Amino acid sequence: MKTDSEFSSEGSRSIAAAVREELARRRISRQTLAEKAKISLSTLEKALSGRRPFTVATTIRLEEALGTRLRRPEPADIGAKAAADQAPEHLGSYARAAIAWLVGPYLTLRPSFGDAEAIFAYRTEITWSEAASCLVFHEQDRLDAAFNQQGWVSVPHQSGHIYLVTSRHGQYRLAMIGRPTMTGEMYGILTTLRAGRGTQLTPISTAIALVPMAGGGQEEPALGRIAPHHPSYGGYRAHLARVTDEEFALFKAGN
Repeated sequence: MKTDSEFSSEGSRSIAAAVREELARRRISRQTLAEKAKISLSTLEKALSGRRPFTVATTIRLEEALGTRLRRPEPADIGAKAAADQAPEHLGSYARAAIAWLVGPYLTLRPSFGDAEAIFAYRTEITWSEAASCLVFHEQDRLDAAFNQQGWVSVPHQSGHIYLVTSRHGQYRLAMIGRPTMTGEMYGILTTLRAGRGTQLTPISTAIALVPMAGGGQEEPALGRIAPHHPSYGGYRAHLARVTDEEFALFKAGN
């Protein structure tokens, strides 16, 4: 049972993502961080893996050790005035019941930024946030786990598209995807920053596909960096090819 000193599962996931990002950026081990924060390595490992929620006391110690704030503003701060089952106006004013079909796990595919021939595959979970009164998304099972994204889902009626928006300290990342096909797949464009050498960050846009993940004990799809020789490569490449072949999105080169 959650206590007043513990963060919600959503809040704990946000803090865990922030801690992993700081560990990757500073290139320090979890053991080193635990020692600096004066907490046990076991406590840190369990919180990062989701086996136990982050507590206020543990989070404060981690913030002091890292010299940065880990508790990010939650969607609740933005949607506090929205009706309980309706998203705020700036996210499309959609009703929870009307958008229930979008909830669930998706196999997410995009070209690999580090290998021109490979495909990057990971999981994206879309859920309804009671606190924010809107849909939110969380990326999971990425090879570069420190860069897992999370944010809000905007579904405006006018454009007929779905927007997965991440905003952190004024830095935005956007996936603009079309409504699902008859079999549930969604295709579109991802605009983000590509990490280069040192601290170099370069804007990049690429095709992206979200494919519903089947449940019922069926075999899990292959995740990670999928090379051309992998058995799943052909099917994954076909999904990405649909983005431009069927004009779910277009890429215009400059003159």
